Amino acid sequence: MQIPFEVDPPEKVEKGAEKSETVNPQNLQRQQSPQSPQEPATKHPHKPLTVTKLTRQITLLLEGKFRSLTVEAELSNVKKAASGHWYFSLKDDQSQIRVVMFRNAAAGLRFEPENGLEVVVQGNLTVYQLRGEYQLMVSSMEPKGLGALQLAFEQLKAKLEAEGLFAPEHKLPIPFLPRKIGIVTSSTGAVIHDMLTVLKRRFPGIPVLFFPAAVQGETAAPSLVEGIGHLNSLGESAQLDVLIVGRGGGSMEDLWAFNDEKLARAIFASEIPVISAVGHETDFTIADFVSDLRAPTPSAALELAVPNKQDLKYNVSQKQERLQRTLLHLLERLRENYEALLRRLASPSAALRQYAQRVDDLDSLLHERTKHQLENLRNRTSGIADKLFLLSPERELSVHLHNLKILQERLIRAVDILHKKQSDSVQQQMDLLDSLSPLSVMHRGYSVALDDKGKSLRSVKEVHSGEELQVRLEDGTLQTKVVSVKTKQKN
Repeated sequence: MQIPFEVDPPEKVEKGAEKSETVNPQNLQRQQSPQSPQEPATKHPHKPLTVTKLTRQITLLLEGKFRSLTVEAELSNVKKAASGHWYFSLKDDQSQIRVVMFRNAAAGLRFEPENGLEVVVQGNLTVYQLRGEYQLMVSSMEPKGLGALQLAFEQLKAKLEAEGLFAPEHKLPIPFLPRKIGIVTSSTGAVIHDMLTVLKRRFPGIPVLFFPAAVQGETAAPSLVEGIGHLNSLGESAQLDVLIVGRGGGSMEDLWAFNDEKLARAIFASEIPVISAVGHETDFTIADFVSDLRAPTPSAALELAVPNKQDLKYNVSQKQERLQRTLLHLLERLRENYEALLRRLASPSAALRQYAQRVDDLDSLLHERTKHQLENLRNRTSGIADKLFLLSPERELSVHLHNLKILQERLIRAVDILHKKQSDSVQQQMDLLDSLSPLSVMHRGYSVALDDKGKSLRSVKEVHSGEELQVRLEDGTLQTKVVSVKTKQKN
């Protein structure tokens, strides 16, 4: 790293006798000219100079000759010292020169110097006396071709993009209907009035928390950062669901506050979603890229922040109608299912017949499968017996035949037990169904009273004196006539 240094001004040249030696360039030329041939080599017409004195005279000569220079070249060996000074070289295809740009001058740079950048600098020639090197001390620097502001914009954009501040995964979602809206912009001008007008038109009643901030000039960026930080510091109690930061249109210089790095990082760090609304639709700033959502204009920001109340009412009405139609359709299906169940329950004998038929089918299937399995087992047993008869002695064959007989008997018993269990299970189901049948109830001594239309009676209130009724018993039907009706007295 190069060590920062300061160049002594011309007035700091030593006084006294040394001052008399700071002659004009002609004097210096005479001192440095070679000796004439007539003079002896050992003769010195002038007092010898020290390196310091010579360097100071060169400094006076160069600084007096090259006081104001404009140089166009390419940057190389760019370094920034901890002191804030910049050190680099200016070069072309044939030459290069060392350059220093002190901190005070560098403070006015709108862009970051970097290697390979074509620039136009202004300054004066100086001498770094400690090393006896001449250098250019730059007072101002502008990029060649591209404006300083545009270059600074592109550099900052590339830097923040590389850090991930523009990445979509870091964008916060904008709420559909915010409880409260925070606005950071100027209190003067038509922007805030237009935004409030749009809000009143789209969804009146949503509260707004306004932070007045400067939007142009040197104080604009700190003021905007302060506004975002202040609204975030209010916490959940403030019920702020979205922030809008912006201003009206203008030149690039007018909008420059929204290209500030601190403002970009404040927007990125905001826990509340931020909508950037700067300038016109064609204006793009760093704040637009880092915000969670960009609006082409401040008025459009409110269009994006809140829905249209009338549209919401219409959508709710449409969904309510669809919900009603769906519910009516569902109720109709439930009613049809209910009526179908009633029809099935009204005729238990039909269900009993279905179960009886199913039992017969299962019994037939069981017998068929059991027979098939026994036949397979007999065939396998017969085959094994033949093999044993051919391969084994008679004594061993008799033993195996005895064992085989035992296995056959066990198998038959097992099949019989299985068949009995399944038959018992089927019989239990049939008994259960029979116990639930109205016919079984009448078998136990109960009867059913029917009116002249054959409808079963449930209450004496359905009968009047003199009506003819049918009483159905297990083994027949009685034709009766009502003499009197007595209602059971409630306790």
